[in-house]
Amino acid sequence: MSLIRKPLNRRSILRAGALGGAALATPTIFTSRAWSAGYLNEPTGAEVVLGFNVPQTGAYADEGADELRAYQLAVKHLNGEGDGGLLNTFSSKELKGNGVNGKKVAFVTGDTQTKSDAARASAKRMIEKDGAIMITGGSSSGVAIAVQSLCQEAGVIFMAGLTHSNDTTGKDKRKNGFRHFFNTEMSGAALAPVLKNNYGTDRKAYHLTADYTWGWSQEESIKKYTEGMGWETTAAVRTPLGAGDFSQYITPVLNSGADVLVLNHYGKDMVNSLTQAVQFGLRDKQVNGKDFVIVVPLYSRLMAQGAGENVKGIFGSTNWHWSLQDEGSKAFVKSFGQEYGFPPSQAAHTCYVQTLLYADAAQRAGTFDPCAIAAALEGFEFDGMGNGPTLYRADDHQCFKDVLVVKGKENPSSQFDLLEVVEVTPRSQVEYPADMLGGELGACNNGA
Repeated sequence: MSLIRKPLNRRSILRAGALGGAALATPTIFTSRAWSAGYLNEPTGAEVVLGFNVPQTGAYADEGADELRAYQLAVKHLNGEGDGGLLNTFSSKELKGNGVNGKKVAFVTGDTQTKSDAARASAKRMIEKDGAIMITGGSSSGVAIAVQSLCQEAGVIFMAGLTHSNDTTGKDKRKNGFRHFFNTEMSGAALAPVLKNNYGTDRKAYHLTADYTWGWSQEESIKKYTEGMGWETTAAVRTPLGAGDFSQYITPVLNSGADVLVLNHYGKDMVNSLTQAVQFGLRDKQVNGKDFVIVVPLYSRLMAQGAGENVKGIFGSTNWHWSLQDEGSKAFVKSFGQEYGFPPSQAAHTCYVQTLLYADAAQRAGTFDPCAIAAALEGFEFDGMGNGPTLYRADDHQCFKDVLVVKGKENPSSQFDLLEVVEVTPRSQVEYPADMLGGELGACNNGA
């Protein structure tokens, strides 16, 4: 049996007509869908439909492919197929591997293309035409913020995938949106002490930054923490997403007087910019009497694999890594490896966990009503998912947990064993006041 649910034929015209004046109060972009008296897309049959919106093309397509693998595995485990994965280690025991609230879990997919407009269009299609009651996914903060806003307007829950900008749970946070992944503020807080210990306090940094919300946020956070320990920022240059060739941006670094290059890039952009920086000889240079160093603030196993030997000795941060030896991490690596033949990335881990957290909240709430699920997630504390004790903070819907600082391995044992965890930064070191990043959650919307 296919795990992918075929698009639903959902009574939209009849239902909207029956509601009469009530239909006029719905968000204007969703007036073609059916509103039930309870909440949008309330499941009435044997299945509940989730929408998996991932970059299947574009600069972050490798991340998207691993996200989709993880989503499919999560659905299998929720429906009682496979070995159960993290259901066996999750501190909450509400999910029994027999679906959610008595319904089998089905899913539909969309391609974000790592473009906000395309991501919104595919999410809208899954909500309107396929009856998706929850949207999740993405590997770009620009996409996450755009889709989170759409889900708020529509009245469904958005479980963010891989989004690292402070803005997702800062100035652009929404009551219907939740993020398990860490953010750039946490990366800066975790990385700075390690950089200080390894490279000292007298450094001149040159930033190359992806020109969208995540890049801006990453640059700001790294500058905040490195300048706070004495580093000087000599330049910060914006680069277009998906540039491919970064040589025109790297050449000026050679004569800038900087002795550190910070690559605020992700996905294939990071692979290309790091590879070209090494080819230009930056890692072999000496500047200001110091060995030149490169820093990649946000790492992933997929990026390290793409960049190969170029990652050796380079520090960065990550949300999770497959080498962790806690019971949750081992269970997930085992399940994913048995299914696909290789270890999961942090993108896969995040998306798998978000799916289970949504399902668990629905099971605990006894309903798929978005506002009841939001209430179940707010302030929820859990363990056994691979990141240690974790809190879904009620005030901003941001998860707080330990953060990993990693470094490219000098002597990897396989094509997957490219990063080593050099420090597990405790949650207490990366926590910050809920109002520090701005924004207002607003009110929950269930689409009714």
